[in-house]
Amino acid sequence: MDDQNKSQTGKEENFFSHLVELRDRIMKAGLAIFAVFLSLVYWAPDIFHLLAKPMLDVLPTGTHMIVTDVTGSFFVPIKVTFMASFVVALPVVIYQVWSFVAPGLYQHEKKLVLPIVVSTYALFLIGMSFAYFLVFPSVFAFMVQYNAPLGAEMSTDIDKYLSFAMTTFLAFGFTFEVPVVVVVLVRMGLVKLAKLKEIRPYVIVGAFVVAAVVTPPDIMSQLLLAIPLCILYELGLLLARFYVPKPTEQDDSTEVASPQ
Repeated sequence: MDDQNKSQTGKEENFFSHLVELRDRIMKAGLAIFAVFLSLVYWAPDIFHLLAKPMLDVLPTGTHMIVTDVTGSFFVPIKVTFMASFVVALPVVIYQVWSFVAPGLYQHEKKLVLPIVVSTYALFLIGMSFAYFLVFPSVFAFMVQYNAPLGAEMSTDIDKYLSFAMTTFLAFGFTFEVPVVVVVLVRMGLVKLAKLKEIRPYVIVGAFVVAAVVTPPDIMSQLLLAIPLCILYELGLLLARFYVPKPTEQDDSTEVASPQ
């Protein structure tokens, strides 16, 4: 009975220690974002103008973005600045997440931490850049031309524009993480590389379904998300060939996982 109580107490202490560590990791990530936010908030209007530039460039002469909320002109630039702060501090956030997870990984899995942190951040930025420099101009130009025959004046509310931009950024940012996800799944032995190749047709169909859900209802933006998603999946399969676990690593994992 005493042994059972000691075992139960040990599990509870271990659980609470993990909670304390999780709290500390979240606080460190939050402080990093807040520190970047404080350093950028002075330029909040300029940051919003930079975000809105793809829309402003295609608006007809004499038209402009509008504010329909009394406090919109203040809070929308603040929200944009906070989003920019999160992107800048994202390496710290990702590092804190992996540092929390790392103790539960095998040695050969821990070696993936640095490459994954770097590649995750780089691909997320590439996805956002792809949306900003290619998707935004294409979609906005299409919508302006579509409104012209209707005689409708396109004056977008800045809050709705922010909502659209954030949704699109997240969609493309996470989409460009597909190679990392594929490599991690294969490296950790969660899914066989042959199985990922086998389900390729379903992934292609899923890519177009996802694109139809998260992008505007025009075919251009859907193709601009679905096609890169398929290409990135193929890139992930190509890179995963170099990260297939070796038999010795699988044996080591089995030995560590087996009861003593």
